[in-house]
Amino acid sequence: MTHARMRRGGPPAGPPDGRFRPARRSKPGLADREGFLAWAMLLPSVVYIIALVGVPFLLAIAFAFSDVTTGDPSYDFVGFRNFEAIFDDRVFWRSLVNTVVFTVITMIFIVLLGKILANILVADFRGKWFVRFLVLLPWTTPVALSTISWLWFLDSIYSPVDWVLRQLGVIDTNVVWLGRPSAAMVSVIAVQVWRLTPLAAVIVMAGLVAIPRDIDEAARIDGAGFWRRMFEVTIPLTLPVIAVAGLFGAIMTFTDMTVSYVLTRGGPTHSTDVLASWAYFRGIEGGDVGQGAAIALFLFPILLAGAIAILRAVRRLESQ
Repeated sequence: MTHARMRRGGPPAGPPDGRFRPARRSKPGLADREGFLAWAMLLPSVVYIIALVGVPFLLAIAFAFSDVTTGDPSYDFVGFRNFEAIFDDRVFWRSLVNTVVFTVITMIFIVLLGKILANILVADFRGKWFVRFLVLLPWTTPVALSTISWLWFLDSIYSPVDWVLRQLGVIDTNVVWLGRPSAAMVSVIAVQVWRLTPLAAVIVMAGLVAIPRDIDEAARIDGAGFWRRMFEVTIPLTLPVIAVAGLFGAIMTFTDMTVSYVLTRGGPTHSTDVLASWAYFRGIEGGDVGQGAAIALFLFPILLAGAIAILRAVRRLESQ
């Protein structure tokens, strides 16, 4: 009987030598290879950064050592002549100081106001969605459009800001916000703070939400009030996130020229010119592409040093 079944079914299924051999696995496809997928996902970002950041940066370096102008695009190497020219330019040094002052003061107010707004956004109250909408509105509005609106708010004749201040008895006559050096710088800083505070608020809000509730409840049980919990629990736990918010604000302020350009065009008497706007005026409107590129290159080392300092501080805070 057994021999008959073996004749009908043929040879046994196992190998002739009686050893078990596992089935061969098929090679994984491209969609199953993590290394390939990682590079495939990163490739669009790498191409984007190289095309929009790397190539312009290399062109700026090349133009900074040339005599290229808008009227004569031929390339001739001139060494450090453009840098010597801008070092002798008083407006360049004025723009450099304005850039540092503009960035530092704006970053301080962005961090402070962003922390306050973040506490409001995480609070539970009626109409919270509408408050969040108003807070995020400055960030979602195009910067050029919002800055043009501020031109009307700060108008020397029809300014509603002046009208409110007159009704409150703060001022007697209209203030020439954009016509005086000190008032113009205050106006540019105020508009930049108003524009970037929502971004800082959202970043800090993410840090506040990530704080375990057990820590806050334990502080409440121990009898800690609002301010004590704020300075001993909330702020220490969110310091890395606050530093990141300040870093984003510093980067976007240091490299921004839109607010200064639209509001004052660097005036009066270059009192609100920053490095980005002065590089544009010299390189594009002035036609000296070489000097404009040399001015713009000063943005990179200063910004890199500031970013490294902030990131090191964040790393130290996270390791504590």
